[in-house]
Amino acid sequence: MTITKTDRIILTLGQQIVSGKYAPGAALPAEAELCAEFDTSRNIIREVFRSLMAKRLIDMKRYRGAFVAPRNQWNYLDTDVLQWCLAEDDDPQLIAAMCEVRNLVEPAIARWAAERATSSDLALIEAALNDMIIHNQQRDAFNEADIRYHEAVLISAHNPVLQQLNIAISSLQRAIFERTWMGDEANMPTTLQEHKALFDAIRHQDGDAAEQAAMAMIASATRRLKEIT
Repeated sequence: MTITKTDRIILTLGQQIVSGKYAPGAALPAEAELCAEFDTSRNIIREVFRSLMAKRLIDMKRYRGAFVAPRNQWNYLDTDVLQWCLAEDDDPQLIAAMCEVRNLVEPAIARWAAERATSSDLALIEAALNDMIIHNQQRDAFNEADIRYHEAVLISAHNPVLQQLNIAISSLQRAIFERTWMGDEANMPTTLQEHKALFDAIRHQDGDAAEQAAMAMIASATRRLKEIT
């Protein structure tokens, strides 16, 4: 996939902010300086600033320019922000916070899916599960199938408000999955079995079993996160 000049600048500045080159409260270089540094126009720099504001990494102050926002304001449900933070620093507090959110949200989603899934919902979950099985030794393909699996479970909950959180929840899951994929014999069979157990519970309309399966899945991911941090 071709990356635009705007996206490259967003990536560079975003990573610089997360890495601490520009600390919270610090000013970013002026538009003219950034235009010179990246050999680009003011319009593109302003577009970059709008993107970084949407990620809540910066605040714009009238007549003063762009300033790095406090860390507690950063949008950690933005895929880029999560990935930059985790790539830069294995922050145990951030990882623990992500696991807490999964524990809060996913068991309830699993229970509702068991209560409400239609035959077409089940077909989508099963198709994603089959792709996970087929691609279990191909990290990227496996993770994409894993995301589709969890998105299908979320769709099965038939909650329109939760559906609006789909992108945020998927971003959170993606950040964790990309760190916890382990294709070895000590982990992958368990991972696949856990996903099959959740699918079976949803298929059998067993809310208790679905909730327990989701919790077991999260516990395994949490364990793997602790092993690599």
